[in-house]
Amino acid sequence: MNKKEIISKSDFIISLGTMLSNNKEEIRNSIIESIAKTNCQFVYMHPIDNIDLKLYYTQFVKYEVGSEEGIFALLLDTFAKETNEEVQTYIDNFDLGYISAETSAGEEEFEEMLENSSNSKNKTLIIGDDILEHDRIENIIRIIALLKKYTDFNIIVLNDDLEKRVNNCDGSSLEEIAELKSFDGTLVYRLLENESNDDLISSVSFANIAKVSNNDEIYINYKDQKVKKKLVIDEKLQGTIAIAKILEEDNEIFNGYRYKQVKIQKVDA
Repeated sequence: MNKKEIISKSDFIISLGTMLSNNKEEIRNSIIESIAKTNCQFVYMHPIDNIDLKLYYTQFVKYEVGSEEGIFALLLDTFAKETNEEVQTYIDNFDLGYISAETSAGEEEFEEMLENSSNSKNKTLIIGDDILEHDRIENIIRIIALLKKYTDFNIIVLNDDLEKRVNNCDGSSLEEIAELKSFDGTLVYRLLENESNDDLISSVSFANIAKVSNNDEIYINYKDQKVKKKLVIDEKLQGTIAIAKILEEDNEIFNGYRYKQVKIQKVDA
């Protein structure tokens, strides 16, 4: 079966590291189809809530930007079965209190996932593009390989290159979960879409912290680079992460990890 067929026949789905926006329409539609067919329970995990998915997800887990390695570790701790001694020792050494606190994903949220999935026959974990340029990607891949081997999830990796790396990984040479970095202040998320635009989509909170207003011309400053955008407030967006819709080849300051800690400057301020 292809990815869409696997998803559409699933009765428990976790989506991690993708907003499932317009360029993931086929995947999103497959999830919706599974909900209609099998009364599938859908867990959406991301630092940004997606208003378009509220009708469909049964659980939203908001995690801190940059904490994906910790999130994968918590999934492994929750769902791994019949591991070998080396892997079980690795899991047992997780500092779950620290990881849970730093990711802002409570242990009780994972307990809820485990309980809600207990009677599911076709579980699927969808892994998105957000982790591609994470500075801990190599160890994240090792943990994903363990999830593939020691859980009963169908693992669907949306990025083809990342999928190959996971398939070629045996989960060895595991490293301790790194100290999680803090991303404070105003953050911009690079949302890959089929077309780019000049808007920076912002919440009211983001605009207030950045001291700018709706429709202001602004500069996004990152290190020694700046990009001009128009700030557009979306009343449905929450938190302090703004969204820039960018083409794959549109690099500028949006290279690397999808989230950037930036400074916002009003043009001619």
